[in-house]
Amino acid sequence: MYRVKEIFYTLQGEGARTGRPAVFCRFSGCNLWSGRERHRQNATCSFCDTDFVGVDGPGGGRFADAASLAGAVAAMWPADRCAVPTSDAPRPRLGLPYVVCTGGEPLLQLDEPLIDAFHDRGFEIAIETNGTKVVPSGVDWVCVSPKAGAPTVADAGDELKVVYPQDGLDPESLLAFDFPHRYLQPMDGPDLEDNTAAAVRYCLDHPAWRLSLQTHKLLGIP
Repeated sequence: MYRVKEIFYTLQGEGARTGRPAVFCRFSGCNLWSGRERHRQNATCSFCDTDFVGVDGPGGGRFADAASLAGAVAAMWPADRCAVPTSDAPRPRLGLPYVVCTGGEPLLQLDEPLIDAFHDRGFEIAIETNGTKVVPSGVDWVCVSPKAGAPTVADAGDELKVVYPQDGLDPESLLAFDFPHRYLQPMDGPDLEDNTAAAVRYCLDHPAWRLSLQTHKLLGIP
């Protein structure tokens, strides 16, 4: 059984793949915060800006098996654009059906059967994870966003995206992690303008980091 808050088709809004069409599969639940406002103050991650509670969002629900969830995701991709690459041709990247598994924390639910089911539908698979769980094999793009006060088990992948600033988390302490792309993303909320200015200054002073903006919020899209 998979519990999914919502499934929707949009453009990737953050990080290295900003602007890429994607189906977002937002799993319900997280191991760093219940998602309930009454628990936010004492949560390990208290600044989350995403509703991942329940299964009542657009396209969301309870899916009995991997095939049914993969089918719901595939139904969101534009018609006639889900062809599986032939075995004798290299797997293309540009234009390949693309699913972003997010949450909450997707690695509480994403497993080998679901990875296989997505691949069987021709999808490239990305995750956006807090890094506290081991990433299963078969995921094509791994974006880790460490959180202060939580152990980072997933210390290698494709993209490191740090919400900035976080008390107790110095981005420089993460440079030993194995990621070819490193981003600072200003923390949203009432201090967004100040946080953006601070992230800009940090990137200018520490050129190993690049700035990531939440362009989907600027554009007013999901």
